[in-house]
Amino acid sequence: MELYTIGGFNEVGKNMTAVNLGSDVIVFDAGLYLPAVVEQQEQETEQKTYSEKKMRSIGALPNDELLDKLNLRGKVRALLIGHAHLDHLGALPYIAHRYNAPIVGTPFTVTVLKKILEDDRIKLPNQIKSVSPNSSYIIKGKKSYKVDFINITHSTLQTSMIALHTPKGVILYANDFKLDNTPILGLPPNYDALKRIAKQGVRALIIDSLYSGSERKTPSEKVAKALLEEVLLTTQNEKSAIFVTTFSSHIARLKSIVDFAKKLDRNVYFIGRSLKKYVSAAIDINMCPFKNKIFLVSYKKQVESTLRKINKQRSKSLVVCTGHQGEPGSVMERLSRKQLPFEFKRNDNIVFSSKTIPTPVNIAQKGQMDKRLKKFGVRIFDDVHVSGHAGREDLRDLLSIINPEIIIPAHGTIQQLTPMIELAREMGYRPGKEIHLMQDGQKMRL
Repeated sequence: MELYTIGGFNEVGKNMTAVNLGSDVIVFDAGLYLPAVVEQQEQETEQKTYSEKKMRSIGALPNDELLDKLNLRGKVRALLIGHAHLDHLGALPYIAHRYNAPIVGTPFTVTVLKKILEDDRIKLPNQIKSVSPNSSYIIKGKKSYKVDFINITHSTLQTSMIALHTPKGVILYANDFKLDNTPILGLPPNYDALKRIAKQGVRALIIDSLYSGSERKTPSEKVAKALLEEVLLTTQNEKSAIFVTTFSSHIARLKSIVDFAKKLDRNVYFIGRSLKKYVSAAIDINMCPFKNKIFLVSYKKQVESTLRKINKQRSKSLVVCTGHQGEPGSVMERLSRKQLPFEFKRNDNIVFSSKTIPTPVNIAQKGQMDKRLKKFGVRIFDDVHVSGHAGREDLRDLLSIINPEIIIPAHGTIQQLTPMIELAREMGYRPGKEIHLMQDGQKMRL
């Protein structure tokens, strides 16, 4: 049995790992490196759909051509996707056609993928299969393998840890999670399933180590709800416009925003393409409890007429829009440049229910956008947010439950993954023996 760390082991994004079982290969995730896409979009005046060749040339895709060199591409039997974020599924529209294999994920994950394909007018030859959270799927190759989609909490719906059962033990793919026992929406972590596979024996654990250096337990989403309540319900905003921006995929956070907007007796407008994509996916799987309380706006003329209306009814509206990272072409970024028919006034409230993703391009864009917004005299409420990623103490708890034989830190730069080595050492694992710091394009034989 061999593990190939294809992407996400040198950077935050383009997550992809392959397991070679001899006659069959199973792939986990196929994500984009978003900073490369954002930089490309910055240089262009209009949004485009790029080709696979273009995406490879700008470094946006995981280097899955490694599987071609090793004659493994034809053995891939399934593409298993952990959740609906672009750094985990965003490469599928460009590379999935290379594999004669189904794409498998939870209902929300595959619905988001279908919306992306529809928007970009891409047709994939692959079957797309939906597996309910806490259910199993059988992969049929030369041999058959059972895969468990174990429900875990994160900043989007129906995130899974994926347990691949092999004759040599379980491979557990735990990329992107937090341990939130009181989620606002969706199921809590399935600790029983994790304990069950631990008893069977976890041969290798590929683990989200992005915040392994943060000495904390990541707070529950209910803490973010309380932070939003403070900002929206206890500040002077009766006559002001209120704009909130957050991750479009964070349906639980969007629910909290809508709940407080209704307490303020304001009409709620969701403006932006990615918001429409994720919210309509949640509606399709009946996981959008606020669907009748919002106006969903995404087309250019509709966006402009809605913003003109809000400009006249500032104290009666609350806008949720895209652009919390200052992404080029997003609604907040265009508002900051006066490119849309709404003008901020002194003491209008702008709430960033998000954290700036720690990459140079995001930090620079968000900083520049903040400078432009401050010129209007608005009030900015930043970092009204809790992370979707495990802190060091959550990671310690997971390792205690799972007791894997081998640990492979994932989802970050070498600097972000290295503290995981120290944590594992504290827990009795030996670097180079049971815990391995791997990089993109490397192989480990188990």
